[in-house]
Amino acid sequence: MFESVNMNERMEESNHTTSTISRSNSRTSSNSELEREIADLDINALKNNSIKKRVSSSRTPTRKAKRVRFYRNGDRFYSGIVIAVSNERYRSFESLTEDLTRILEDRVPAAVRHIYTISGKKITTLDEIVDGTNYVCLCNNETFKKIEYNSTPLANVKSNNRLSKVFRPSSPLKNGINGSPIIKYSENSVVHPRIVTLIRNGTKPRKIHRLLLNKRNSPSFDHVLTAITQCVKLDTGCVRKVYSLCGTPVLSLEQFFGQDEVFFAYGNERVGQDDFKLEPEESKAVQQTRKTLRNGTASNGPKPKMPVKNSVNLHNVTYELDEKFLESGIDPTDVPEYILNNYALGEVIGNGNFAAVLKMKDKATNKDFALKIIDKSMCKGKEHYIDAEVRVMKKLNHPHIMSLYKDIDTVNNMYLILEYVSGGDLFDVITKLTRFSEAQARIMIRHLASAMAYIHSLGIVHRDVKPENLLVEMGPNGTFTELKLADFGLACEVVEPLFAVCGTPTYVAPEILMETGYGLKIDVWAAGIILYIMLCGFPPFVSYDNQQEPLFDAILSGVYEFPEPYWNDIGEGVRDLISNMLQSDPNLRFSAEDVLDHPWTIIDEECFADVGQY
Repeated sequence: MFESVNMNERMEESNHTTSTISRSNSRTSSNSELEREIADLDINALKNNSIKKRVSSSRTPTRKAKRVRFYRNGDRFYSGIVIAVSNERYRSFESLTEDLTRILEDRVPAAVRHIYTISGKKITTLDEIVDGTNYVCLCNNETFKKIEYNSTPLANVKSNNRLSKVFRPSSPLKNGINGSPIIKYSENSVVHPRIVTLIRNGTKPRKIHRLLLNKRNSPSFDHVLTAITQCVKLDTGCVRKVYSLCGTPVLSLEQFFGQDEVFFAYGNERVGQDDFKLEPEESKAVQQTRKTLRNGTASNGPKPKMPVKNSVNLHNVTYELDEKFLESGIDPTDVPEYILNNYALGEVIGNGNFAAVLKMKDKATNKDFALKIIDKSMCKGKEHYIDAEVRVMKKLNHPHIMSLYKDIDTVNNMYLILEYVSGGDLFDVITKLTRFSEAQARIMIRHLASAMAYIHSLGIVHRDVKPENLLVEMGPNGTFTELKLADFGLACEVVEPLFAVCGTPTYVAPEILMETGYGLKIDVWAAGIILYIMLCGFPPFVSYDNQQEPLFDAILSGVYEFPEPYWNDIGEGVRDLISNMLQSDPNLRFSAEDVLDHPWTIIDEECFADVGQY
């Protein structure tokens, strides 16, 4: 296994208030039998009325639902969604944010985590929500944007308003739970993820900017203008006019997703023909912002090779498990009784620095499982990683993520009972087959991107996406049918930029090496490396003498090739996807959702349903 390493040692939660009818009868004593009967009737009537009121109140909500509007953070064009919020409909604040995530799925990049008032006060409980008030929904790590939201009187908006849905394969927020069937992407939308170059109006030489457009910031023409405004920051305010490089006015959403990649951004200033002529310095800057890859370059020298499995880590420390541990998996005297009583232990199917994985069979159902045994003596000082792995996996439920069924902690070891995946890991498949067809690579990237989008929507980064941690199922004809993301030993929840230098050298993102802080998109970089490897059999960034310094220099440069003859029969669509996944700037790099939305990824299943062997 490529060792998952810590490059620095800095690696790192009605009262039934019974209406007691206290009737204080200060009636004067009366010997009149009629008076006594009238008094008894009055008391009985009051008691009956009280019972009716209590029964009625127990059958109907005690509080009226609060009708409120929710906006998307920073979206001044969106008129908001109006829903009824009540304690009966939402039992907790988290259930409300989960419903908002589902409702706003076309407008939010991840799961809704926070709610703010229009003035910027954070709401943390349902009781703080006020009837008839407007609120703003934020995803994880977002900063509240105080703008003038598109306000419409609540009386004019129907409470059952729902956004239209854009479907994509295995989307994590719609069918990522319990393995729902794959659903198809809408063919009506012209919007797909792409990076455009923007030339900001001003004194020459003008500033050059880059912007990632996708369905979350570009569902309409006005949304694109807002995104461009926030990117270029004109001195005159909002961007009002946009032109292509040849001077053609951009008047529709489709033009941003056509052949042109370079645009001029203006406010209300007058535009002259000279504005569309680039000075040499501007032309050079535009060229430098284009893709840093080189197409069709003839390969000089020998073909690069895949790194060797079980290579030494960055500290040149390798831990070997003793023979007894490798042969039987673990000292039988230490195996918990629950496992011995319910499962038959089998052979070792994997081992690494700190753990071994055994195949085992449920004695009652005859079903196969995997048992991961983490040797705690090898993890001195790093016990928090074991806790984090278990904590993270307990939160996950996705068809393309290996399931954790049970964890058992003992003095010497941690035992994880996991889903068994019969095909082994992707590294061994790549080693055996060398290359995959585009059709087979497409299935892999769909499944991997779906799993990543799901964990990213929960604010979780994997930090060790690599072929050894991708388990596969193979079809009867030798084709690849399913992929599952595994080994969450380095995974953690992202609440602020991370700085721990960790991962596997071949797949590490440049921002990790620069130690400037990183987040969820390092997983996308690693997935881009894997996709490149699957198609040609070697990684885009290599060190021929197997030294780390040249490898890291290559990664930081961001320059790589699609060399001939290895890429001659591989299409431009997947090259474009790879180039966007391997963007050195995390702000321009695709998210996992963008990978799912890319035209190459969303080709109908029918196009490659019967692809035969690799």
